[in-house]
Amino acid sequence: MAEVVTTKPTVGNRVAMRGKRGQKLAAYGFLSPAIISLAVLSFLPVLYTIYIAFTNFDATHFLSHQFVGFQNFIALFNPSDPLFSVFWPTMEWTFIFAIVATMANYFVGLLLAVILSNPHMHESAVYRSLLIIPWAVPGLISLLAWQGLLNQNYGQINGLLHFFGIAAVNWLGVPFWARVSVLMVNLWAGFPFMMTVTLGALQAIPPELPQAAAIDGASKVQQFRYITMPQVWKLSLPLVIPSFAGNFNNFNAVYLLTGGGPPRPTNEFVGYTDILASAAYKMTLTFNLYDWAAAISVILFIIVGCLSYINMRYTKAFEESDLT
Repeated sequence: MAEVVTTKPTVGNRVAMRGKRGQKLAAYGFLSPAIISLAVLSFLPVLYTIYIAFTNFDATHFLSHQFVGFQNFIALFNPSDPLFSVFWPTMEWTFIFAIVATMANYFVGLLLAVILSNPHMHESAVYRSLLIIPWAVPGLISLLAWQGLLNQNYGQINGLLHFFGIAAVNWLGVPFWARVSVLMVNLWAGFPFMMTVTLGALQAIPPELPQAAAIDGASKVQQFRYITMPQVWKLSLPLVIPSFAGNFNNFNAVYLLTGGGPPRPTNEFVGYTDILASAAYKMTLTFNLYDWAAAISVILFIIVGCLSYINMRYTKAFEESDLT
C-alpha cells in the first residue's frame, strides 16, 4: 500500500492564510457602511412594506392591526371591493402611460439624432446644446414651470392659442387633456436622454455599411430600415427597457404636474392621471390606508422586478463576454 504523506502547513503558509483572512475582513469593513445603509434605507422598508400588505394596518388599526393573510391581494381581483376600482383603472393607465411615453421619447429622440448626425448640418453642435437643456434642468423645476404654462386661466400655452384665435383648453382639469399634458411634459423631459443614446448608437455604426449599400443601389429609406435602425435598436435596447420601467414608476411626472387629477366621480381615492406609484402615495399620506398602499406597492415591486429581469435576461447586460 502506498503511504499517504501529510504535510503540516509551515509558519509561512499560516501567516499567508491569516493575511488573506485579514484582507477579506478588511474588505467587509470597508463595505460595511454601504451594506448597513442599504439594509436600513432599502431592505428593511421593503420587508416592512411586505409585512403591512398582509395586515389590516390603517387609520383605525395603528396599534391593533392583525395579520389577514392574502385578503388585501384577493380584494384586488374582487369587483365588489373598493380596492378593485382603485387598482385596475390605475393599472391600465400606468401601462398606457409607460408604453406611450417610452415609445414617444425614443422615436422623437431618434428622429432628432438622425437629423443632427447629418454631416451637412454645420450647426449641429449648437442644436445639440439647445436640445439637451430639458435634460439639464432639474425635473422639479421643469414640472412646476409646465404646471404654470398649462394653467387654464393665466397659462402661456392658452395665451398662445388665444393669439391664433383658438379657445382656451382646460389642460389639467379635463381627463383627456390632463393625460395628454402628462405625456407631453414627460416627452419634453425625456427625449434628450434618448437623443443622446441614439446619437451614440449612430456614431457606432461603421460608415462603410451605408456606403456599400448606396453603391448597391439602396435608397436612403432602405439604408435606414435595413442598416441604421437594426444597429441602433440593438445598441439602445438595454437602455430602452429600463426607461420603460422608469416611466412605469414615474411618480414625479404625474404627481407634481396634476396631483393625479382630475378626480374620478366614482372613485375618491385616485384620479384619471394617477399611476400605481402615485396611487400608493395617496393611499398612505392622504387616506391612511397603509394596507392598501402596501398591497399596491408589492404588486408594483413585482412588475418592476419582472421588467428588470427581462432587461438583464434579454439584453444579456450582465453576462461576461468571451474576449479570447
